[in-house]
Amino acid sequence: QVVESGGGSVQAGGSLRLSCKTSGVSFSRHAMAWARQVPGKGLEWVCGLYTEGVTYYIDSVKGRFTISRDSAENTLYLQMNNLKSEDTAVYYCATFSTPITPWGKGTLVTVSS
Repeated sequence: QVVESGGGSVQAGGSLRLSCKTSGVSFSRHAMAWARQVPGKGLEWVCGLYTEGVTYYIDSVKGRFTISRDSAENTLYLQMNNLKSEDTAVYYCATFSTPITPWGKGTLVTVSS
C-alpha cells in the first residue's frame, strides 16, 4: 500500500514537500525515486535515492529539489523549492528501476506563474 501526499497549488517560487508512505517495501533493499507526468506526456524520472545514500537528479531540478527517506517510517520525501511552472505534473513514487512503474495514484502539483 502506498499513500502519496503533499501536492497542491502554489505560485512560482513557492515550496512543497511530497511524502510517499509505503508498507511492505524495504527501503534498505531498494533504490527509491520520484517520477512525474505532465498531462498528455510520458512519465519522466525526477530524482532517485540509492540504498547507500547516493542521489540522482535531473538537470532541471538540481539545486531546487531534495529527495530523502525515513526508513523507520517507510516514507520517501521530496522537498521542492523555488518551484517553476514547468514543474506542474502528477508526481509518483516508485522503485528506481526501468520501466518506471508508479506505486500509487500520485499527487498533483500545480505551479502558477
